[in-house]
Amino acid sequence: MKEKTQEIRSEIEQFQITDTESLEQYRLKFLSKKGIVPGLFSILGKVSPEERGPIGKLLNELKIDAQQKFDDAKTALESNSTENRTLYDDITLPGTPLLHGSFHPLTLTLQEIKKVFFRLGFSIAEGPEIEDDFHNFTSLNFPPEHPARDMQDTFYINKDENDISKDLLLRTHTSPVQIRKMLGQRPPIRSIMPGRVYRNESVTYKSYFLFHQVEALYVDKNVNFAELKETLVMLAEMVFNRKVKYRLRPSFFPFTEPSLEMDIWWETPGKPGRWLEILGAGMVHPNVLKSVDIDPEVYSGFALGMGVERIASLRYDIDDIRIYYDNDIRFLEQFQ
Repeated sequence: MKEKTQEIRSEIEQFQITDTESLEQYRLKFLSKKGIVPGLFSILGKVSPEERGPIGKLLNELKIDAQQKFDDAKTALESNSTENRTLYDDITLPGTPLLHGSFHPLTLTLQEIKKVFFRLGFSIAEGPEIEDDFHNFTSLNFPPEHPARDMQDTFYINKDENDISKDLLLRTHTSPVQIRKMLGQRPPIRSIMPGRVYRNESVTYKSYFLFHQVEALYVDKNVNFAELKETLVMLAEMVFNRKVKYRLRPSFFPFTEPSLEMDIWWETPGKPGRWLEILGAGMVHPNVLKSVDIDPEVYSGFALGMGVERIASLRYDIDDIRIYYDNDIRFLEQFQ
């Protein structure tokens, strides 16, 4: 037994522990429940009583020495691992900051416009981007010969020359959502209609075939032009966060009567001041109310619409709207 013990001790001493994997191999071979050292204790019951004491002492010493080698090797490996840590292994230091994306300037501008309308008591209404002729043109008082119906201005998905009611198209404004809102809800109605719209236009620094609109609709009893004017002034001052010098010019839209366009006086450092159009508006045309079964003798209303790209360009001093759609990271990263 003494020879067997000495043989195992020699094997333990010669076992090389260089990493955590070899440390685990050592533990499994010598110290685990099925390891060599614990296995020796199982034969104590087979030796004679007079030899049991000396052999037990010998096995205990072997077990202690084997465990001591394991503990020393484990401590050395842990110490070596700590010494080799880099600055980034210090768990007491703040973590590496995560890179955050940024909102698109059009999204930021649209969010600000929505906040303004929320404060003015408007809700949000949305509708499909693929529309039919009734919602996009006919119900909005566009006559059959109106130039906006022409292929030069409208992206048609399905064009029926004999029956315009079957025409399908990409909406040219968000006004169809106004029609859907009035068809689905009786007055009073106070909602905005934000969304993408499409027009068959050439791509230049000031025009694009895709852009974003926000329209607003207010229909109730005794709605008048003075309320429209007050809403426009508050809207402009809240969007640009300052007092504005404005003017209202007569205009024409098939779906409003009377109609107007609103300009504000805009000054940029190093450039002469100038009047800039920011939106169109007017009182809802009686024919539009009739098309959705609302009695124009009882109810009246106003509507307005603005281009998000135009407002964003003024807010961020951008002179080419094409950059909004280029996905240039250098441009987008400025809007953290």
